[in-house]
Amino acid sequence: MNTQKRRPAIVLVHPEIPPNTGNLIRVSAATGFELHLVRPLGFDVDDRSLRRAGLDYHDQAFLQVHDNWEACLATLAGDIAHAPPRRLFAMTTKGSRPYHEVQFEADDVIVLGCETKGLPAEILATFDNNHRLRIPMRPDIRSLNLANSASIVVFEIWRQNGFIGAV
Repeated sequence: MNTQKRRPAIVLVHPEIPPNTGNLIRVSAATGFELHLVRPLGFDVDDRSLRRAGLDYHDQAFLQVHDNWEACLATLAGDIAHAPPRRLFAMTTKGSRPYHEVQFEADDVIVLGCETKGLPAEILATFDNNHRLRIPMRPDIRSLNLANSASIVVFEIWRQNGFIGAV
């Protein structure tokens, strides 16, 4: 049996704003989480503002770009023999379950949509209510920044799993 460990992951589906993705490149480097981007992207991965927001952490991040959702899913499934499938959680303001009620596992995946529209309906529909998570906030606030939302949940997953790899 293969004992290789899978990392937890952030997936951004059709991200539009380079600084948000750049900030999550820094989060990936700091936490060891994989960062998966699903095309189409609203920027070029060599975009100057993406590089500036990611500072000099690009080479320490675990970044992969996929042509579509299906290719991303295939990569997330991986080739680790006999490993159970990874759990995927959609982050959405339409979520029925607050993220802090989940007991996260060390290889869980959070999936977020683009800044202006959220997850495409056809992708969101593949998540049952138990896997649609929301971040509690006051009722008069529409949403949080994409990078901030991902970071909140990333650090909760990392905390619950003992800050693996931290000093």
